[in-house]
Amino acid sequence: MSLAQTTVLLWAWGSLQAFEIVEKENIFQKTPCPAFLMFDNAAYLADMSFELPCHCKPEDVPAVVWYYQKHLGSSHTVVLTDFDGRVLTEAAHVRVGSSMLVRFSIRMFSLLVFRAQPEDSGLYFCGTRKGDYFYAYDVDIQSNEGMVATFRDRGQEPLPDEYYGNLHVFTTFWEWTPCDRCGVHGEQWRLGLCYLQNADLSPRYLKTLPNVVSCGSRAVPRKLWLKTRYHTPELLIQSCLVSCEKRHQIRKGVLTIYNYVSKVGSRPWLPQVPIQFHQQRLGHGLIISCPGARPEHAVAWDKDRQPLYRTQYLKGVNRSMRVFIDHGNHLHIRFTQLSDRGIYYCWRQGLRIAGFRLGVTSRGRYPASLSDPETRTAVELTLLGYLLITAIFVTIHLCRCCCYSFRCCPNFSTHTLLQL
Repeated sequence: MSLAQTTVLLWAWGSLQAFEIVEKENIFQKTPCPAFLMFDNAAYLADMSFELPCHCKPEDVPAVVWYYQKHLGSSHTVVLTDFDGRVLTEAAHVRVGSSMLVRFSIRMFSLLVFRAQPEDSGLYFCGTRKGDYFYAYDVDIQSNEGMVATFRDRGQEPLPDEYYGNLHVFTTFWEWTPCDRCGVHGEQWRLGLCYLQNADLSPRYLKTLPNVVSCGSRAVPRKLWLKTRYHTPELLIQSCLVSCEKRHQIRKGVLTIYNYVSKVGSRPWLPQVPIQFHQQRLGHGLIISCPGARPEHAVAWDKDRQPLYRTQYLKGVNRSMRVFIDHGNHLHIRFTQLSDRGIYYCWRQGLRIAGFRLGVTSRGRYPASLSDPETRTAVELTLLGYLLITAIFVTIHLCRCCCYSFRCCPNFSTHTLLQL
Protein backbone atom coordinates (compact mmCIF):
# COMPACT_ATOMS: atom_id res chain seq x y z
CA MET A 1 0.00 0.00 0.00
CA SER A 2 1.42 3.39 -1.00
CA LEU A 3 1.86 6.35 1.33
CA ALA A 4 -0.96 8.29 -0.34
CA GLN A 5 -3.43 5.44 0.12
CA THR A 6 -2.43 5.06 3.79
CA THR A 7 -2.95 8.79 4.35
CA VAL A 8 -6.41 8.68 2.78
CA LEU A 9 -7.44 5.69 4.93
CA LEU A 10 -6.24 7.37 8.14
CA TRP A 11 -8.09 10.56 7.22
CA ALA A 12 -11.31 8.62 6.53
CA TRP A 13 -10.99 6.70 9.83
CA GLY A 14 -10.50 9.96 11.75
CA SER A 15 -13.52 11.47 10.04
CA LEU A 16 -15.66 8.50 11.08
CA GLN A 17 -14.49 8.82 14.67
CA ALA A 18 -15.27 12.53 14.68
CA PHE A 19 -18.70 11.81 13.19
CA GLU A 20 -19.38 9.27 15.94
CA ILE A 21 -18.39 11.71 18.68
CA VAL A 22 -20.55 14.46 17.15
CA GLU A 23 -23.51 12.09 17.00
CA LYS A 24 -23.07 11.21 20.67
CA GLU A 25 -22.88 14.87 21.59
CA ASN A 26 -26.03 15.58 19.61
CA ILE A 27 -27.86 13.08 21.78
CA PHE A 28 -27.38 15.37 24.78
CA GLN A 29 -28.41 18.39 22.69
CA LYS A 30 -31.69 16.73 21.68
CA THR A 31 -32.53 15.34 25.15
CA PRO A 32 -33.62 18.15 27.48
CA CYS A 33 -33.11 17.70 31.19
CA PRO A 34 -36.28 17.52 33.28
CA ALA A 35 -37.25 20.66 35.15
CA PHE A 36 -38.11 18.57 38.22
CA LEU A 37 -35.67 15.80 39.13
CA MET A 38 -37.24 12.34 38.83
CA PHE A 39 -35.82 8.92 39.72
CA ASP A 40 -35.70 6.12 37.15
CA ASN A 41 -36.30 2.77 38.89
CA ALA A 42 -33.96 -0.16 38.01
CA ALA A 43 -33.57 -3.56 39.72
CA TYR A 44 -30.73 -6.09 39.49
CA LEU A 45 -29.60 -9.26 41.23
CA ALA A 46 -26.61 -9.28 43.57
CA ASP A 47 -23.21 -9.89 41.92
CA MET A 48 -24.42 -8.44 38.62
CA SER A 49 -22.79 -5.50 36.86
CA PHE A 50 -24.96 -2.67 35.59
CA GLU A 51 -24.64 0.58 33.64
CA LEU A 52 -26.40 3.87 34.38
CA PRO A 53 -26.27 6.26 31.40
CA CYS A 54 -26.52 9.99 31.99
CA HIS A 55 -29.33 10.67 29.52
CA CYS A 56 -29.06 14.44 29.61
CA LYS A 57 -26.60 17.22 30.45
CA PRO A 58 -26.09 20.87 29.46
CA GLU A 59 -23.87 21.54 26.46
CA ASP A 60 -21.42 23.64 28.49
CA VAL A 61 -20.65 20.76 30.91
CA PRO A 62 -17.57 18.86 29.64
CA ALA A 63 -17.61 16.12 32.32
CA VAL A 64 -20.16 14.73 34.71
CA VAL A 65 -19.87 13.77 38.35
CA TRP A 66 -21.80 10.86 39.84
CA TYR A 67 -23.16 10.98 43.40
CA TYR A 68 -24.66 8.28 45.61
CA GLN A 69 -27.08 8.55 48.52
CA LYS A 70 -28.56 5.73 50.56
CA HIS A 71 -31.79 7.64 51.12
CA LEU A 72 -33.20 10.83 49.64
CA GLY A 73 -32.08 13.86 51.59
CA SER A 74 -29.35 11.97 53.44
CA SER A 75 -26.55 14.10 54.84
CA HIS A 76 -23.98 11.52 53.73
CA THR A 77 -23.30 11.70 49.98
CA VAL A 78 -20.60 9.63 48.26
CA VAL A 79 -18.83 11.14 45.25
CA LEU A 80 -18.14 8.48 42.59
CA THR A 81 -15.70 10.22 40.27
CA ASP A 82 -12.28 11.78 39.93
CA PHE A 83 -14.01 15.07 38.86
CA ASP A 84 -12.76 14.53 35.30
CA GLY A 85 -15.22 11.81 34.26
CA ARG A 86 -12.45 9.46 33.16
CA VAL A 87 -12.40 6.74 35.82
CA LEU A 88 -11.69 3.37 34.17
CA THR A 89 -11.89 0.07 36.04
CA GLU A 90 -11.75 -3.40 34.53
CA ALA A 91 -14.34 -5.92 35.76
CA ALA A 92 -11.73 -8.69 35.91
CA HIS A 93 -9.80 -6.78 38.60
CA VAL A 94 -12.80 -6.40 40.92
CA ARG A 95 -13.11 -8.79 43.85
CA VAL A 96 -16.34 -9.95 45.43
CA GLY A 97 -17.16 -8.08 48.63
CA SER A 98 -14.90 -5.09 47.93
CA SER A 99 -16.09 -1.54 48.54
CA MET A 100 -18.18 0.19 45.90
CA LEU A 101 -15.49 2.90 45.69
CA VAL A 102 -13.25 0.38 43.88
CA ARG A 103 -16.04 -1.31 41.90
CA PHE A 104 -17.23 1.52 39.68
CA SER A 105 -16.13 3.02 36.38
CA ILE A 106 -17.15 6.05 34.29
CA ARG A 107 -17.11 5.76 30.51
CA MET A 108 -18.70 8.27 28.12
CA PHE A 109 -20.62 9.92 31.01
CA SER A 110 -22.13 6.55 32.06
CA LEU A 111 -21.61 4.97 35.48
CA LEU A 112 -20.69 1.27 35.56
CA VAL A 113 -20.87 -0.65 38.84
CA PHE A 114 -19.29 -4.12 38.92
CA ARG A 115 -20.50 -7.02 41.07
CA ALA A 116 -23.15 -4.95 42.80
CA GLN A 117 -24.20 -5.89 46.32
CA PRO A 118 -27.46 -5.22 48.22
CA GLU A 119 -25.61 -2.50 50.14
CA ASP A 120 -25.23 -0.61 46.84
CA SER A 121 -28.99 -0.03 46.62
CA GLY A 122 -29.89 3.64 46.72
CA LEU A 123 -30.08 6.81 44.66
CA TYR A 124 -27.52 7.68 41.98
CA PHE A 125 -27.28 11.24 40.63
CA CYS A 126 -25.61 12.50 37.48
CA GLY A 127 -24.51 16.12 37.81
CA THR A 128 -21.64 18.59 38.01
CA ARG A 129 -18.87 19.06 40.52
CA LYS A 130 -20.87 21.99 41.95
CA GLY A 131 -23.67 19.67 42.97
CA ASP A 132 -26.19 20.40 40.20
CA TYR A 133 -28.11 17.24 39.28
CA PHE A 134 -29.37 16.43 35.75
CA TYR A 135 -30.57 12.84 35.95
CA ALA A 136 -31.14 10.32 38.77
CA TYR A 137 -31.72 6.60 39.30
CA ASP A 138 -33.41 4.57 41.99
CA VAL A 139 -31.38 1.31 42.02
CA ASP A 140 -32.58 -1.81 43.82
CA ILE A 141 -30.02 -4.64 44.25
CA GLN A 142 -31.89 -7.74 45.42
CA SER A 143 -30.02 -10.39 47.40
CA ASN A 144 -29.55 -13.88 45.97
CA GLU A 145 -29.64 -15.45 49.44
CA GLY A 146 -32.66 -17.71 49.70
CA MET A 147 -33.36 -17.54 45.97
CA VAL A 148 -36.05 -20.02 44.93
CA ALA A 149 -35.20 -22.36 42.03
CA THR A 150 -38.12 -23.72 39.98
CA PHE A 151 -37.55 -26.67 37.61
CA ARG A 152 -40.18 -26.78 34.88
CA ASP A 153 -39.21 -30.30 33.78
CA ARG A 154 -40.35 -31.57 37.18
CA GLY A 155 -43.74 -29.87 36.83
CA GLN A 156 -42.90 -27.11 39.33
CA GLU A 157 -44.52 -23.69 39.00
CA PRO A 158 -43.26 -20.24 40.01
CA LEU A 159 -44.32 -18.72 43.32
CA PRO A 160 -47.88 -17.38 43.30
CA ASP A 161 -48.62 -13.68 43.57
CA GLU A 162 -49.31 -12.25 47.01
CA TYR A 163 -52.12 -9.84 47.88
CA TYR A 164 -52.30 -7.70 51.02
CA GLY A 165 -55.33 -5.51 50.50
CA ASN A 166 -54.36 -2.98 47.81
CA LEU A 167 -50.77 -4.28 47.74
CA HIS A 168 -49.93 -6.73 44.95
CA VAL A 169 -46.53 -8.50 45.20
CA PHE A 170 -45.37 -10.55 42.22
CA THR A 171 -42.31 -11.73 40.28
CA THR A 172 -41.25 -10.18 36.97
CA PHE A 173 -39.15 -12.55 34.84
CA TRP A 174 -36.45 -11.57 32.37
CA GLU A 175 -36.09 -13.16 28.95
CA TRP A 176 -34.90 -16.77 28.64
CA THR A 177 -31.14 -17.18 28.33
CA PRO A 178 -29.81 -19.10 25.31
CA CYS A 179 -29.15 -22.79 25.80
CA ASP A 180 -25.96 -23.15 27.87
CA ARG A 181 -24.68 -26.10 25.77
CA CYS A 182 -24.84 -27.08 22.12
CA GLY A 183 -24.91 -30.54 20.56
CA VAL A 184 -25.94 -32.10 23.87
CA HIS A 185 -28.77 -31.64 26.31
CA GLY A 186 -28.39 -28.34 28.14
CA GLU A 187 -30.34 -25.95 30.32
CA GLN A 188 -31.69 -22.42 30.04
CA TRP A 189 -33.18 -20.20 32.67
CA ARG A 190 -34.80 -16.87 33.30
CA LEU A 191 -34.34 -14.65 36.31
CA GLY A 192 -37.29 -13.27 38.24
CA LEU A 193 -37.10 -10.24 40.56
CA CYS A 194 -39.58 -9.01 43.15
CA TYR A 195 -41.97 -6.21 42.12
CA LEU A 196 -45.07 -4.69 43.68
CA GLN A 197 -48.08 -2.62 42.66
CA ASN A 198 -49.69 -0.07 44.92
CA ALA A 199 -51.31 3.35 44.60
CA ASP A 200 -49.47 4.84 47.61
CA LEU A 201 -46.05 5.08 45.91
CA SER A 202 -44.11 8.32 45.69
CA PRO A 203 -44.80 10.22 42.42
CA ARG A 204 -41.14 11.25 42.09
CA TYR A 205 -40.11 7.77 40.95
CA LEU A 206 -40.56 6.83 37.29
CA LYS A 207 -42.36 3.54 36.64
CA THR A 208 -42.52 1.38 33.51
CA LEU A 209 -46.09 0.40 34.47
CA PRO A 210 -48.58 2.44 36.50
CA ASN A 211 -47.88 2.18 40.24
CA VAL A 212 -45.34 -0.66 39.73
CA VAL A 213 -41.78 -0.56 41.12
CA SER A 214 -39.27 -3.09 42.42
CA CYS A 215 -39.73 -4.23 46.01
CA GLY A 216 -36.57 -2.50 47.25
CA SER A 217 -37.29 0.84 45.62
CA ARG A 218 -37.07 4.00 47.70
CA ALA A 219 -40.60 4.79 46.49
CA VAL A 220 -41.99 2.00 48.70
CA PRO A 221 -43.07 3.09 52.20
CA ARG A 222 -41.58 1.08 55.03
CA LYS A 223 -44.93 -0.39 56.08
CA LEU A 224 -45.32 -1.89 52.60
CA TRP A 225 -41.70 -3.00 52.36
CA LEU A 226 -42.05 -5.09 55.53
CA LYS A 227 -44.72 -7.18 53.75
CA THR A 228 -42.51 -7.85 50.71
CA ARG A 229 -39.16 -8.70 52.32
CA TYR A 230 -39.93 -12.46 52.28
CA HIS A 231 -40.68 -12.50 48.54
CA THR A 232 -37.27 -13.61 47.25
CA PRO A 233 -36.00 -13.62 43.64
CA GLU A 234 -36.71 -16.72 41.57
CA LEU A 235 -34.82 -18.75 39.00
CA LEU A 236 -36.88 -20.65 36.43
CA ILE A 237 -34.92 -23.52 34.81
CA GLN A 238 -35.81 -25.85 31.94
CA SER A 239 -33.90 -28.26 29.66
CA CYS A 240 -33.03 -27.48 26.04
CA LEU A 241 -31.26 -28.96 23.03
CA VAL A 242 -29.72 -26.95 20.19
CA SER A 243 -27.30 -27.82 17.41
CA CYS A 244 -23.80 -26.36 17.26
CA GLU A 245 -23.03 -23.85 14.54
CA LYS A 246 -20.04 -24.62 12.36
CA ARG A 247 -17.14 -22.46 13.41
CA HIS A 248 -13.94 -22.78 11.46
CA GLN A 249 -10.93 -22.56 13.72
CA ILE A 250 -7.53 -21.83 12.26
CA ARG A 251 -5.29 -24.52 13.71
CA LYS A 252 -3.30 -25.51 10.61
CA GLY A 253 -0.07 -23.97 11.84
CA VAL A 254 -0.38 -25.57 15.26
CA LEU A 255 -1.20 -28.97 13.77
CA THR A 256 1.78 -28.74 11.42
CA ILE A 257 4.15 -28.12 14.34
CA TYR A 258 2.63 -30.96 16.37
CA ASN A 259 2.84 -33.35 13.43
CA TYR A 260 6.49 -32.43 12.87
CA VAL A 261 7.50 -32.87 16.51
CA SER A 262 5.53 -36.06 17.15
CA LYS A 263 6.54 -39.47 15.98
CA VAL A 264 5.04 -41.10 12.95
CA GLY A 265 1.56 -42.47 13.73
CA SER A 266 1.37 -40.98 17.27
CA ARG A 267 -0.17 -37.52 17.16
CA PRO A 268 -0.16 -35.67 20.50
CA TRP A 269 -3.38 -34.65 22.26
CA LEU A 270 -4.53 -31.22 21.12
CA PRO A 271 -7.22 -29.62 23.32
CA GLN A 272 -10.17 -27.97 21.61
CA VAL A 273 -10.22 -25.13 24.17
CA PRO A 274 -7.51 -23.48 26.31
CA ILE A 275 -6.67 -25.63 29.34
CA GLN A 276 -5.44 -24.22 32.63
CA PHE A 277 -3.64 -26.53 35.07
CA HIS A 278 -4.14 -26.26 38.82
CA GLN A 279 -2.81 -28.32 41.72
CA GLN A 280 -5.00 -28.40 44.82
CA ARG A 281 -4.16 -29.81 48.23
CA LEU A 282 -6.34 -32.61 49.56
CA GLY A 283 -9.11 -31.44 51.89
CA HIS A 284 -9.05 -27.76 50.90
CA GLY A 285 -11.81 -25.83 49.12
CA LEU A 286 -11.69 -24.49 45.57
CA ILE A 287 -13.79 -22.01 43.55
CA ILE A 288 -13.53 -22.01 39.73
CA SER A 289 -14.76 -19.07 37.63
CA CYS A 290 -15.62 -19.16 33.94
CA PRO A 291 -13.50 -16.62 32.00
CA GLY A 292 -15.49 -13.57 30.91
CA ALA A 293 -18.77 -14.86 32.37
CA ARG A 294 -21.28 -12.72 34.27
CA PRO A 295 -24.24 -13.81 36.42
CA GLU A 296 -26.70 -12.99 33.62
CA HIS A 297 -24.84 -15.22 31.12
CA ALA A 298 -25.78 -18.81 30.32
CA VAL A 299 -22.90 -20.73 31.92
CA ALA A 300 -22.56 -24.50 32.26
CA TRP A 301 -19.96 -26.86 33.74
CA ASP A 302 -18.82 -30.37 32.78
CA LYS A 303 -16.42 -32.71 34.52
CA ASP A 304 -14.67 -34.60 31.74
CA ARG A 305 -17.68 -35.95 29.81
CA GLN A 306 -20.17 -35.70 32.68
CA PRO A 307 -22.47 -32.63 32.57
CA LEU A 308 -23.04 -30.89 35.91
CA TYR A 309 -26.68 -29.89 35.51
CA ARG A 310 -28.25 -27.29 37.77
CA THR A 311 -31.10 -29.64 38.59
CA GLN A 312 -28.57 -31.57 40.69
CA TYR A 313 -25.73 -29.15 41.42
CA LEU A 314 -27.40 -25.75 41.91
CA LYS A 315 -26.69 -24.15 45.27
CA GLY A 316 -29.50 -24.85 47.71
CA VAL A 317 -30.85 -28.00 46.03
CA ASN A 318 -29.24 -30.07 48.79
CA ARG A 319 -27.79 -28.60 51.96
CA SER A 320 -25.10 -31.28 52.22
CA MET A 321 -23.69 -30.63 48.74
CA ARG A 322 -19.92 -30.73 48.49
CA VAL A 323 -19.79 -29.71 44.80
CA PHE A 324 -22.26 -27.05 43.69
CA ILE A 325 -22.80 -24.09 41.30
CA ASP A 326 -23.73 -20.78 42.91
CA HIS A 327 -25.98 -18.08 41.46
CA GLY A 328 -22.96 -16.23 40.12
CA ASN A 329 -22.07 -19.23 37.88
CA HIS A 330 -19.02 -20.23 39.96
CA LEU A 331 -18.19 -23.89 40.56
CA HIS A 332 -17.46 -24.68 44.22
CA ILE A 333 -15.61 -27.77 45.44
CA ARG A 334 -15.56 -28.09 49.22
CA PHE A 335 -13.02 -30.38 50.92
CA THR A 336 -11.29 -31.55 47.76
CA GLN A 337 -11.03 -35.32 47.38
CA LEU A 338 -8.91 -37.52 45.13
CA SER A 339 -12.00 -38.33 43.05
CA ASP A 340 -12.22 -34.64 42.04
CA ARG A 341 -9.29 -35.02 39.67
CA GLY A 342 -10.13 -34.35 36.04
CA ILE A 343 -10.83 -31.62 33.51
CA TYR A 344 -13.65 -29.19 34.25
CA TYR A 345 -15.01 -27.56 31.09
CA CYS A 346 -16.77 -24.22 31.08
CA TRP A 347 -19.56 -23.30 28.63
CA ARG A 348 -20.58 -19.69 28.06
CA GLN A 349 -23.58 -18.68 25.94
CA GLY A 350 -23.69 -22.15 24.35
CA LEU A 351 -19.97 -22.40 23.53
CA ARG A 352 -17.30 -24.38 25.37
CA ILE A 353 -14.57 -21.82 25.92
CA ALA A 354 -12.16 -23.09 28.59
CA GLY A 355 -11.04 -26.07 30.63
CA PHE A 356 -9.40 -26.51 34.05
CA ARG A 357 -7.30 -29.61 34.68
CA LEU A 358 -7.45 -30.20 38.42
CA GLY A 359 -4.85 -32.23 40.22
CA VAL A 360 -5.21 -33.21 43.88
CA THR A 361 -2.18 -33.91 46.03
CA SER A 362 -1.70 -34.73 49.70
CA ARG A 363 1.96 -33.78 49.78
CA GLY A 364 3.80 -30.53 49.97
CA ARG A 365 3.48 -27.56 52.26
CA TYR A 366 0.40 -25.39 51.92
CA PRO A 367 1.26 -21.70 52.47
CA ALA A 368 -1.02 -20.32 55.15
CA SER A 369 -2.62 -16.97 54.34
CA LEU A 370 -5.32 -14.92 56.04
CA SER A 371 -6.95 -14.47 52.63
CA ASP A 372 -7.74 -18.20 52.67
CA PRO A 373 -11.20 -18.73 54.26
CA GLU A 374 -10.11 -22.06 55.78
CA THR A 375 -7.12 -20.40 57.43
CA ARG A 376 -9.35 -17.66 58.81
CA THR A 377 -11.78 -20.25 60.15
CA ALA A 378 -8.97 -22.15 61.88
CA VAL A 379 -7.65 -18.95 63.48
CA GLU A 380 -11.13 -17.93 64.63
CA LEU A 381 -11.80 -21.34 66.19
CA THR A 382 -8.41 -21.28 67.95
CA LEU A 383 -9.03 -17.81 69.37
CA LEU A 384 -12.54 -18.78 70.41
CA GLY A 385 -11.18 -21.81 72.26
CA TYR A 386 -8.64 -19.66 74.13
CA LEU A 387 -11.34 -17.14 75.06
CA LEU A 388 -13.61 -19.91 76.33
CA ILE A 389 -10.85 -21.42 78.49
CA THR A 390 -9.97 -17.97 79.83
CA ALA A 391 -13.61 -17.24 80.67
CA ILE A 392 -13.97 -20.54 82.54
CA PHE A 393 -10.72 -19.91 84.45
CA VAL A 394 -11.75 -16.37 85.46
CA THR A 395 -15.27 -17.53 86.44
CA ILE A 396 -13.92 -20.28 88.72
CA HIS A 397 -11.55 -17.90 90.50
CA LEU A 398 -14.26 -15.25 90.90
CA CYS A 399 -16.54 -17.84 92.50
CA ARG A 400 -13.78 -18.91 94.90
CA CYS A 401 -13.07 -15.30 95.83
CA CYS A 402 -16.76 -14.68 96.52
CA CYS A 403 -17.00 -17.81 98.66
CA TYR A 404 -13.98 -16.91 100.77
CA SER A 405 -15.14 -13.31 101.10
CA PHE A 406 -18.59 -14.25 102.48
CA ARG A 407 -17.28 -17.40 104.30
CA CYS A 408 -19.89 -19.61 102.67
CA CYS A 409 -17.52 -22.31 101.50
CA PRO A 410 -17.02 -25.35 103.75
CA ASN A 411 -13.58 -25.86 105.26
CA PHE A 412 -12.72 -29.35 104.19
CA SER A 413 -9.42 -29.34 106.11
CA THR A 414 -11.23 -28.84 109.51
CA HIS A 415 -13.66 -31.70 108.93
CA THR A 416 -10.77 -33.93 108.03
CA LEU A 417 -8.98 -33.17 111.33
CA LEU A 418 -12.09 -33.88 113.41
CA GLN A 419 -12.56 -37.27 111.85
CA LEU A 420 -9.00 -38.19 112.58
